[in-house]
Amino acid sequence: MAGLSKETFKFMKQLARNNNRQWFTEHKATYENSQEEFKYFALAIENALQKHDEIEAHKVYRIYRDVRFSKDKTPYKDGRSIYFKRATKWKRGGYYLWFQPGGNSFIGGGFWNPNKDDLLRIRQEIDADPKLFNKVFKSASFKKFFGSLGGQQLKTAPRGFNPDHEAIEFLRYKSFVCT
Repeated sequence: MAGLSKETFKFMKQLARNNNRQWFTEHKATYENSQEEFKYFALAIENALQKHDEIEAHKVYRIYRDVRFSKDKTPYKDGRSIYFKRATKWKRGGYYLWFQPGGNSFIGGGFWNPNKDDLLRIRQEIDADPKLFNKVFKSASFKKFFGSLGGQQLKTAPRGFNPDHEAIEFLRYKSFVCT
């Protein structure tokens, strides 16, 4: 699989130090080469994901920041990102990749702010087999690779679920994210 070159990471490092339009304009050709490489990289990842999952589409996020309502007026993101959407109405959720020099890259997957029906379905799956969810999310291998399950949580038990449920810590999640 194609990877990102040292030149792409070098460009991102330089952009982080020189995050202004003049510098960017002077290095536009380097950016365009980096952008093409990033698009091919996204396609290679999508092809690899297709081997074990059904991916409907991917989106390479733009480098330009929306600064209209931000106190931080730097015009460019100091990293690059891609989102992969899972296919069909049964396979929602997806994968998110963030690439940034200096060890700040990460890969995330799961459900970020699922809709009401998806959230209820996830909770019902947890409720149906709480031992499995406890086993997976508390396992040494899961902790080694992902640390812990992340995402927003309710302060109390969700409506319709017992506050003393053995998997209440997972039922309280509103988003299910592993990074």
